[in-house]
Amino acid sequence: MGNTVIAGRTVRVNGADLYHEIRGSGPPILFIMGASGEGGVFQHVAERLSDMFTVVTYHRRGNSLSPRPDGWTRTSIDEQADDAAGLLRALNLAPAVAFGTSMGAGILLNLMLRHPELLRGAIVHEPVMAHAVPSGAAFGAEIQAMVETGLATVGPRGTMEQFIRTVAGDVNFERLDPELRERMVGNGEVFFFTELPAGVAYTPNAEEVAACGVPAIATWGIQNPEPIFRESAAWVATSLGTSMQEFPGAHTPYLDHPAELASAIRAFVQGLA
Repeated sequence: MGNTVIAGRTVRVNGADLYHEIRGSGPPILFIMGASGEGGVFQHVAERLSDMFTVVTYHRRGNSLSPRPDGWTRTSIDEQADDAAGLLRALNLAPAVAFGTSMGAGILLNLMLRHPELLRGAIVHEPVMAHAVPSGAAFGAEIQAMVETGLATVGPRGTMEQFIRTVAGDVNFERLDPELRERMVGNGEVFFFTELPAGVAYTPNAEEVAACGVPAIATWGIQNPEPIFRESAAWVATSLGTSMQEFPGAHTPYLDHPAELASAIRAFVQGLA
């Protein structure tokens, strides 16, 4: 595995200072995180890919080592996609392949629609299309109840821990590097009060997804018991006019199956040549 890292670097894009790390050299791959906005979760996948690729991970605005912009109290998926676009431009790494997961998959879809020239390919992993799939309403109500109860009892940090345990599993949560885990739970306030409403509300236009022209696949974790993620990935695959692909694990293969995920990403990128 490669392990070349440029650490502690920020770049000003779209009105925000984005902390990012760059590993390796070669064709660029950008990773976009969902809940917690913490790019450090991709470390083990990024290291495995850095032997052949320039791998970029970043903390989304207001999360972890990317400071909250002055007066920033709400966001949109457009804004988040513009951040990713600005980062690729600032680093002169376009066109890139991008991997987006969960809310980050929604950000990637928006990036595909609004900045297609910056992308060579896209892997859309388990998006949350709550308003487009049959299980969306029930899932939304479940999450809302968990968040409301958690915020009223254990606050943003405790609720963020509950949320991560729910989507990633207790074992993955306990295995997180302590500093990484601390940053993730510390991002609870930003996630619940600033990001979550925008993430839940976002559903791209299916016809626009079909016409965007970016080579892309939609993926689903074969061990994920939540139907919304399979349904959402299938919705994206249908919109793209392609079949849905299965990844190992569930919602967070970058934590529990990094080698297999790296191999799948490598195969996708090499298939674009």
